[in-house]
Formats: sequence, C-alpha cells, structure tokens
Amino acid sequence: MRQIKIVSLLVKDYDAAIAFYTQKLGFAIVEDAAFGDRRWITLSLPDNGCVLALELAKNPDDLAIVGKQGGSFPFLAMNTVDCGGDYKTLKARGVIFHGEPQTGPWGTGVLLEDLYGNKVFLSQES
Repeated sequence: MRQIKIVSLLVKDYDAAIAFYTQKLGFAIVEDAAFGDRRWITLSLPDNGCVLALELAKNPDDLAIVGKQGGSFPFLAMNTVDCGGDYKTLKARGVIFHGEPQTGPWGTGVLLEDLYGNKVFLSQES
C-alpha cells in the first residue's frame, strides 16, 4: 500500500456540501456523476492525490453521525503554506474557527468547522 486515495464524508445535502467545500475551502470538483439514485461526487485540493467523496446520509445511523465523523478530533487535516493568510481569507468567507492560529514546535495551525460541524485542522509546517 502506498497512499490513501479516497476519504468518505457523510453529508445531508450534496449541493450544500459542494458549495461549502468549493466556495469556502477551495476544493475543486473531480467527479460529479449520477450513480443510480445517488451521485458519485469527489472533491480535491490542488496538487492532492487524496479525494473527498461526498456520501449522502439517508438512514438514521448515518444521519446521526453527520458532523461528528472525527468525534472530538479533527476529521481532516489540511496543509497550507500560509496559515495566517488562509485563516483571514476563510474567516472572511464565513468559515467558523475555534480560536486563532497558534504556533508550536510542529508549525502553525488552527481548528475550523465544515458546514455540519466536522472539525478540520489547518496546518502550516515549520
């Protein structure tokens, strides 16, 4: 095994999730195709081999964990070359943050939320 290719994300609405991840976080649509009564939607950040697959939550078990996919931990971690600049840009787009970027021995990072409350860590390595 060499890499993680796809990470699935349960969502309540495909189009709302596409709008958040593309317009607010800067993901691009890789695929959006009809697949029976569902859609196969994958999103990716630039220069990234891993894609985020949006999966429509329909049953009570799936709906119960929308927004809680990482529990109390971040569901995703995204690297950046300018944590402070990205923080300002994303905040201006309405993204919810848990505090401001903090610097530690590993670099600078800040926790944010997606549209459902899933935690995402934005990190700039030192």
